[in-house]
Amino acid sequence: MTEPAAVALPVPLDPAKFRDPALTAKGERRARVSLRALATLWINTGTLCNLTCRHCYIESSPTNDRLAYISAAEVAVYLDEIAREGLATAEIGFTGGEPFMNPDIIAMLDDALRRGFRVLVLTNAMKPMMKQAAALLDLLERFGRQLTLRVSLDHHDATRHERERGPGSFSPSLEGLRWLGAQGFQIAVAGRTLWGESEASLRAGFAGLFAAEKIPIDAQAPDALVLFPEMDAGADVPEITEACWSLLGVHPDAMMCASSRMVVKRRGAAAPAIVACTLLPYDPAFELGTSLRQATSAAVPLNHPHCAKFCVLGGGSCSAH
Repeated sequence: MTEPAAVALPVPLDPAKFRDPALTAKGERRARVSLRALATLWINTGTLCNLTCRHCYIESSPTNDRLAYISAAEVAVYLDEIAREGLATAEIGFTGGEPFMNPDIIAMLDDALRRGFRVLVLTNAMKPMMKQAAALLDLLERFGRQLTLRVSLDHHDATRHERERGPGSFSPSLEGLRWLGAQGFQIAVAGRTLWGESEASLRAGFAGLFAAEKIPIDAQAPDALVLFPEMDAGADVPEITEACWSLLGVHPDAMMCASSRMVVKRRGAAAPAIVACTLLPYDPAFELGTSLRQATSAAVPLNHPHCAKFCVLGGGSCSAH
């Protein structure tokens, strides 16, 4: 495969930017996003992972436990609160780390599915997932397409995928994806756009892979093959002002923080906390309390490079719909 042209190094982030939650470095009013409805509640299962990827935004690895394993009992508290508060939550998403490394993962999935939620699990589909094959088949039999598994496959070419995720990581993920498809699971793939290729080229390449491997995914469907924009918190990016919504033709309701929150369990913490979105699990400025009532009441200032690069300018979203 022909290598993409060399990409110029990014301009470093201006240190004056993203300092004040109310104002940009130029003194303009910073854009804020209010929650219109809690459509998706994300559960971070813990940052431990069987892989160490080069550009993992959450720095997951076999040794990073900054976010500890959350328990099924702790998750149930938030599912109970959704029912008690009458929130319009339709989807529960599970992310990590690698969710299937959490010993309570099947119990958490079962609980959310039994309550009627759509459930989305982000996984690399490798050994931790395959060790739960029998339990997953049981969930499939009982809940069918209410459960979706989105497999991280950074590129359709093994060399580029393994440049991110390490030698020998492509084949096991592809094998897990094939197994999921063959069993009839609702599946999707998450790819990356860091390769300097057009979206059309990437989708065509994935379409060829899916056809060759008999994987039932439509590579042209944006929710079946999700191509995530890249994030680099150290690279310069424009700050998003209130005026940007009309200038860019983007509506604040389209942002992730207008429809989702994420529960995290910090290492050593007595209880979980809720953060504004999946991209900012460590930044205390984006922690919104310990209950959904607290976390859904305040507007979120777009005071981080990821807000600008991934969400506003990149149009990225982690949810299934």
